[in-house]
Amino acid sequence: MSEKLLSDKEARNVLQKILTLYPNAKSELKWDSKFHLLCAVMMSAQTTDKMVNRVMPKFSQEFPYPKDLANAPIEQIENEIKTIGLYRSKAKHLKATAKILVDKYNSQIPKDKKILMTLPGVGEKTANVVLAEGYGVPAIAVDTHVSRISKKFHIVDQKATPHEVEKRLEAILPKEEWIKTHHAMIWFGRYTMPSRAKGDPYSYLNSQK
Repeated sequence: MSEKLLSDKEARNVLQKILTLYPNAKSELKWDSKFHLLCAVMMSAQTTDKMVNRVMPKFSQEFPYPKDLANAPIEQIENEIKTIGLYRSKAKHLKATAKILVDKYNSQIPKDKKILMTLPGVGEKTANVVLAEGYGVPAIAVDTHVSRISKKFHIVDQKATPHEVEKRLEAILPKEEWIKTHHAMIWFGRYTMPSRAKGDPYSYLNSQK
């Protein structure tokens, strides 16, 4: 028998408590331009922000603009990011994406979700992060923390896809709260209720003032 999902009002109450715990939560990725933001988010898949932040200063110095990355030998790109997971495929995607940015978009980062998702290595989560962080466009990027918390509190079904989680949260929350609430959920999952946390999830909501 499947668990009963929270009503919109109940779900909003849970999310509001999480936001109260982390009202100033923000992205922990380090970047200095929208191009480097895109690169950092592409690198962050299946690895930690800390690992990405370690390689970004030198990566940004070596490849300040899309043309520099597009023209770089793949071996050089791999060498710069080899300490992060899946670095070979990420290097390939980074180079291919940089070339498309140069050839089709005048080296600018598109402010369009559908266009962003056509770039190699850019999925819905990456596109949403770029829009939210780079352009301030309301978006909810569903990473493992956001998905897990949404399921733990039965805001969504246990089998919900990241896209389904995104749509449910968008329906529950006012658009102006999308960015800050999704950051609060990430910090809540990272620092208060990590994946190894056991027991009643509501006890973690009340564990801090």
